[in-house]
Amino acid sequence: MTFTHLKAVVFDWAGTMVDHGSKAPMGVFQRAFAHFGVNITIDEARGPMGMAKRDHIATLIHLPRIAGQWEKVHGRAPGEADIDAVYDVFVPLNVEVVTAFADLIPGAAETAAHLRAAGLKIGSTTGYTREIMAPLLPLAAEQGYAPDNLVCAGDLSAGRPTPLMMYKTFLDLGVWPAAAIVKVDDTEVGVAEGLNAGCWAVGVALTGNVFGLDAAETDALSHDELEARRATAYGKLTRAGAHFVIDSVADLPEVLDEIEGAMARGERP
Repeated sequence: MTFTHLKAVVFDWAGTMVDHGSKAPMGVFQRAFAHFGVNITIDEARGPMGMAKRDHIATLIHLPRIAGQWEKVHGRAPGEADIDAVYDVFVPLNVEVVTAFADLIPGAAETAAHLRAAGLKIGSTTGYTREIMAPLLPLAAEQGYAPDNLVCAGDLSAGRPTPLMMYKTFLDLGVWPAAAIVKVDDTEVGVAEGLNAGCWAVGVALTGNVFGLDAAETDALSHDELEARRATAYGKLTRAGAHFVIDSVADLPEVLDEIEGAMARGERP
């Protein structure tokens, strides 16, 4: 199948194409804050996921509970220098662990191959820095996934939820208009990135940050537990504005057919 209206799909990385459950960054945020004597919960660590990592740390450190704990431990409210200090610990820790979470999510390589065969370009944006992505890229390529571009946190003056990384992707791929592009992401801020760029936005629920479990943990859930967590994840991504929500990227081709049909009828995101 070929597409007349759609031109490209832009994927996030962790939780969308690799790292089922987006486990790598979550654990590293906890370790980075613990280095400074401050404990953060899994839910707190996951809250701003998808942002550039320094922005993520800044958001966390100013949460009232975490800011209060920081002040109790260090005798002062956290400031910009403290954000930089946590970030300087975070980045090498994330570089260290990212390769342990480099497995492609089932169906990711097949979906990418399907899109290429249909003539679509494949872009990618991420809240990771280039330093973190460097060891991940070749491992993903070995498994069959190598997008046409990569835009990282820190490449531009602002990251998600601004559309700047998407705009850079349009230039890299030579594609336009924004309405002919689909953004696929497992985070609410990543969905916002696509919406702010004027694109179709597809949320990924079961393999990503909102659901928060790896494949084995997901398989171990009872039917009722799975459905309850799925409903929560779908609800969050839908409320974030996603035009469609899917379990994983393996389900994307059918959604792209729906979007192509909508565009043929004159509909726009």
